[in-house]
Amino acid sequence: MAYRYKSDLSFKDVSSEAIFLNRRQLCLGAGAMLSGNIWGQANGAVSSTLDEKPNSFEQITNYNNYYEFGTGKGDPAKYAGVLKTKPWSIKIDGLVDNPMTLSMLDLLKAMTIEERIYRFRCVEGWSMVIPWNGFELADLLNVVGVKSEAKYVSFETLLRPDEMWGQKRNYLEWPYREGLRLDEALNPLTILATGLYNKSLPNQNGAPVRLVVPWKYGFKSIKSIVRITLMKEEPQTSWSTANPREYGFYSNVNPNVDHPRWSQATERRISTSFVAKRRPTLLFNGYEKEVSDLYQGMDLAKLY
Repeated sequence: MAYRYKSDLSFKDVSSEAIFLNRRQLCLGAGAMLSGNIWGQANGAVSSTLDEKPNSFEQITNYNNYYEFGTGKGDPAKYAGVLKTKPWSIKIDGLVDNPMTLSMLDLLKAMTIEERIYRFRCVEGWSMVIPWNGFELADLLNVVGVKSEAKYVSFETLLRPDEMWGQKRNYLEWPYREGLRLDEALNPLTILATGLYNKSLPNQNGAPVRLVVPWKYGFKSIKSIVRITLMKEEPQTSWSTANPREYGFYSNVNPNVDHPRWSQATERRISTSFVAKRRPTLLFNGYEKEVSDLYQGMDLAKLY
């Protein structure tokens, strides 16, 4: 690995925990809320230094969106608690030297958990700054060994409609799937998150482990991963399958390429105010220096 990522962000930039967990209350989109701790973290206590008034407990626990638990904003708060995240395992297969299935406990023991403070940009036009706890995906791929013919990495969420009743509906093809090109997956920015704010991931955030790719729109950061597959061909992804006109495979944050239904030139940085201030969207969400080389020669308007 050429380098370890060093963030240009600090805790003064971090969206408060209450704001993060309640982001969908403020902008009427998909989000996450606290629903209990599952896995412990290796780091010390983490806190926000923003001088912002926390949202009320009612706000935090009544607005959220996780389609596996329904499309209503109150559905996840009602239903995500039934998701059983312990025990948990991840199957790693495909074009690898050592296919294996790792329990979550073994994964946490094997990987060094560190803190990453990242910008987070939703395709819907809102943003925040989040302190994640997790490890570089490249470290896990190094353990299994990637075969030379592998070009892509596919990710899959669990399929458990008895607990995730939204999977009984057909608004998406289940289970939820996402994918990265191999060089994107190996970039030091790409992590598997096991917590945030030094707490274990709550169920609505993708407990117990999710992908975080900070230069891409948030829907690329698949939640509750149970399978990682190395592939030669570009994998199928859920939103690109459901609506390829609006959601491409790459989904890089780009102020110059609008969503068909709204501009991406600006974004709303979420605060305690219901009217968040707009700011210019940064190319690759501000990580141009770290990732622009991945896309040299590509037409980002066509390969969006």
